[in-house]
Amino acid sequence: MTAMSSGRRLQVMFREVLSRAQRGGSKEQMRILIVEDETRIRAFLARAFEAEGFGVDVVGDGALGLARALAGKYDLVILDLLLPGLSGLDALRELHREKSDLPVLILSARSDLPIKLQSFELGAVDYVAKPFSLDELLARARVQLRRARVGDDGTMILRVGTLVLDLARRQARVGDKLADLSDREFRLLHFLMQNVGQVVSRERLLAEVWGYDFDPRSNVVDVCVRRLRGRLGPDAPIETVRNAGYRAAA
Repeated sequence: MTAMSSGRRLQVMFREVLSRAQRGGSKEQMRILIVEDETRIRAFLARAFEAEGFGVDVVGDGALGLARALAGKYDLVILDLLLPGLSGLDALRELHREKSDLPVLILSARSDLPIKLQSFELGAVDYVAKPFSLDELLARARVQLRRARVGDDGTMILRVGTLVLDLARRQARVGDKLADLSDREFRLLHFLMQNVGQVVSRERLLAEVWGYDFDPRSNVVDVCVRRLRGRLGPDAPIETVRNAGYRAAA
């Protein structure tokens, strides 16, 4: 820790939260699940997000957090890694397997690159290291919440720029152009949109969409992307990054 102790740091951040709440401002309520074992941080995060107009549930145990995430209706999960009961990485792995459309933001004292990369490989959409800036955490959470919103008819919608993906109907739209997607097209597009702005390699797309045992020399990824572009038109925000892979551009 630096000159400011963790207790003092939280006191300062609590004052910021109270100031935000007093400023008010109504927002469309979305629900967030916070899985964090440290009581003070858990309480602080709950008050911070509630002050911003979000509905918040908090859990201090990995196994209970996983059960709550799978059973409940949440728009975002904020997940610590060092948890009792079940590790954050194990919870993340199972959550991505069972509910891959639910975005998970990692908030952890582990800041080493291998853990960050492993978290992304297991399905995390973002990673914030402790000690953290409240403003940065709120901003990163809002980015994820903007990407996945529930439509008026209850369907789950993903948006990236002009591209809209209906997760229930497995349809994609760019402007007035609507396309019904095959299973592979849907899964590939869904994965790119979940990782918007990031370059995703062909090898990772093969692993996520076709399975690890698929021949890495195959051109099925390129063929699938060409089909998607043909269905969605030239305005589809799917970029080719030479010698690297593909990216959904915001």
